[in-house]
Amino acid sequence: MHKSSSYISYDIAEETMGRGNDGGYRLDEIDRRIVYALMADARNTSAPAIAEEVSVSGATIRNRIAQLEEHGIIEGYHATVDFEGADGSLMNLFLCHAPFGDVESAARRIGTIPGVVNVRELMGGRMNLHVLAVGTNTSDLRRIGRELENVDVEIEDEVLLQNEHHYPYTPYGPADQRRLEPLADYISLTGGAEVIEVTVHEAAPIAGRTLEDAAESGVLNGNTLVIAIERDDAMLTPHGDTEIRPHDVVTVFSPDGAGESALEGFQDPEGRPRPSSTT
Repeated sequence: MHKSSSYISYDIAEETMGRGNDGGYRLDEIDRRIVYALMADARNTSAPAIAEEVSVSGATIRNRIAQLEEHGIIEGYHATVDFEGADGSLMNLFLCHAPFGDVESAARRIGTIPGVVNVRELMGGRMNLHVLAVGTNTSDLRRIGRELENVDVEIEDEVLLQNEHHYPYTPYGPADQRRLEPLADYISLTGGAEVIEVTVHEAAPIAGRTLEDAAESGVLNGNTLVIAIERDDAMLTPHGDTEIRPHDVVTVFSPDGAGESALEGFQDPEGRPRPSSTT
């Protein structure tokens, strides 16, 4: 019997969980924190709330969510329903076997059976299909079982579902429960160079300056090149007269792999981990 409360959850493509994806979309730290927040509570999580946690604008978060949906990382949103509380229905998990090579087509056929609400395809083992079904009573569940056998799958076992719990994917969440400083994401290149994506802190020395002014005043490391700026829902091509604003997500190229020193101008001068870096 299913006893969890109704709420909105969402589906995330398995390719995201450490395997990459065919569309070539690479999740950065902001994307991962968005996914974590939506997995924790998609119904009550707003773009401004996520934005406050990662120090970007709400428009940037909405744009990132749209990109995650467009690239198939976030596959959909759905309601999780307490069927027992709604009308006394029972939830039953059928553990089934389908012949190798027929699992995907069997899952599609099973999805047409009235009462089936979820089908999971497993990559190995005898019980390679898990079918979650809702029945008004035990007779209705037996009817679903007969229809499963009619689509050429074998029911290996079945059990009434008591409770179902959902949790966010911890590696995508914050390192601890404190509000983090603006995030930085690193990509190491051949020869020691780095491409770094960093969110501009409100109190950063570069905030409110043009790139030309920042370079001349030494705020921007001489070997550091700003190659892209994400501002709200727009991607900007940087030029010398481009002004850097708080909450911009800036992509920086550092040919010598300077790392933290290349980011000093974008961060809070009072909040760096190493006091020696303060300007």
